[in-house]
Amino acid sequence: MSRSRSTRALIAVAVSSALLLAGCSAGQTGGGGATEPQTGGTLNYLEHQPHTSLYPPSGGFYPNGGIVNNITDRLVYQNPETLEFEPWIATDWESNDDATEYTFNLRSDVTFSDGTPLDADVVAKNFDLYGLGDPDRALPVSEAINNYERSEVVDADTVKFFFTAPAPGFLQATSTINSGLVSDATLDLSFEGFGPGNSQNIIGSGPFTISGEEIGTRVDLAAREDYAWAPPSWENQGRPYLDGITITVTPEDSVRVGALVSGQADIVRNVEAQDEAQVEVPGYSILAAQTKGVNNGLSLRIGNEKLSDIRVRQAITAGIDRQAVIDTIYSANYPLATSVLSSSAPGYVNTEEYFAYDQAKAKSLLDEAGWVPGADGIRAKDGQKLTLVVNEAAPQPRSFEALTLISQQLAEIGVDLQILKADAGTYAEAILDADQVQIYHSMVGRTDLDVIKSQFYSSNRNVLLNKNNKTGEIVDPKLEELLLAVASTPAPDARIAASQAVQTYLAEQAYQIPLFEEPQVYGQADYVHGFQTESIARPIFSQVWLDR
Repeated sequence: MSRSRSTRALIAVAVSSALLLAGCSAGQTGGGGATEPQTGGTLNYLEHQPHTSLYPPSGGFYPNGGIVNNITDRLVYQNPETLEFEPWIATDWESNDDATEYTFNLRSDVTFSDGTPLDADVVAKNFDLYGLGDPDRALPVSEAINNYERSEVVDADTVKFFFTAPAPGFLQATSTINSGLVSDATLDLSFEGFGPGNSQNIIGSGPFTISGEEIGTRVDLAAREDYAWAPPSWENQGRPYLDGITITVTPEDSVRVGALVSGQADIVRNVEAQDEAQVEVPGYSILAAQTKGVNNGLSLRIGNEKLSDIRVRQAITAGIDRQAVIDTIYSANYPLATSVLSSSAPGYVNTEEYFAYDQAKAKSLLDEAGWVPGADGIRAKDGQKLTLVVNEAAPQPRSFEALTLISQQLAEIGVDLQILKADAGTYAEAILDADQVQIYHSMVGRTDLDVIKSQFYSSNRNVLLNKNNKTGEIVDPKLEELLLAVASTPAPDARIAASQAVQTYLAEQAYQIPLFEEPQVYGQADYVHGFQTESIARPIFSQVWLDR
């Protein structure tokens, strides 16, 4: 049977199994009782969205990062439990006092899967691209790297990096998926060259290689037989236990879960909250790994005329019963957010007092701001209704359902919240205009203080649209200054204080309404051993073994 036929068969059986879910026997997928890792087998992994790019700085999209994480290595490894840094491709490193120069010493025995050496030259070329981007090839600067100037190859095993201003987050940046090391030839690809259809051209030094692809449907990974440079804390220091992994795109939630509990899949990502109970049965388990960055939340775009009044922003904040959203839509794996940042994120400070649900306060603030209820219950001012648009965030769990409930809550205070569901082209254009999308639903994971700058700074994700895309005007210069301080303050304690100042400012100004701390929720069969995730919950497969 060809691979394409195998894939179609998998999906067909999965659909069938979903329909028969209630009748499945949990014991049919029990393991064989082995206590030591077994080598061999192919893992069937179901992903709910296709990948869009394997350019490492684009790894923030989880389907992209889930692949890049397993085909590339990084200079350093961030232990997901302790968040401490460990050697990986770099054996050791140092920086100067103001964090404007970093030097890394490298292993001398590492090769890419095309046989070329992973040496200082190619490491320098990687970071020159990630730190500076290449507009001619439409390859953007990595949001994880700030103030990058240049590299210098000291010798074959030593590389040095220079920055135009302090870059205290750079060490952590070298551990992220956005800094996955790829070969010299891969670095010459265009933006399209990193896209779907070209996956087998992406050459890394990681424990797996890409051995096959069907655009939008499936990606095959194969174990690299000579892999021998894992981070020291990994139990498996050599070749992956698995022979390979088949990543199958399976958008329908019930199909993924049905495939898992019927034995057609081994691990599935994005088990929705309403499906968790179907996986929490004998023979299966849930892994809910936190993303430890900017929480799932709503950004109120201050460049829009209606939201330029802080009383309107405060009213919307007070008009949303966040706990009711969690209790209705999600599960215990989605803790109520108490700050813009996750409680497990570095530098977190509790700003919960600013997000209390108070419907009477919300109505009073709108009254003060001159928004008067109309006959249909929707408030109006100067002949204009208080109608706002929020985007459905398709990658985020149950975004549409949560926004629907929030729109019902806001209607009770006289705010008409519309939800944007559109084709990709319309959506991409609309979210860049504060007059088309006034509230932006999103999150971002990263375990460094710079994550708050990544989300809100005008030249990064700019989710508040603090920089007007039409005029280039900065709406709130103070916010820009606060965010720059996080990225450019070398002293650790001062940098934490800078992050906390941003969190407090965002809450005081009612710029951001955090909803919950977002996990990546995986379901797995109990015969799958060794599955874990990196620091912000992307899958690591090299230590996985099967005991079917």
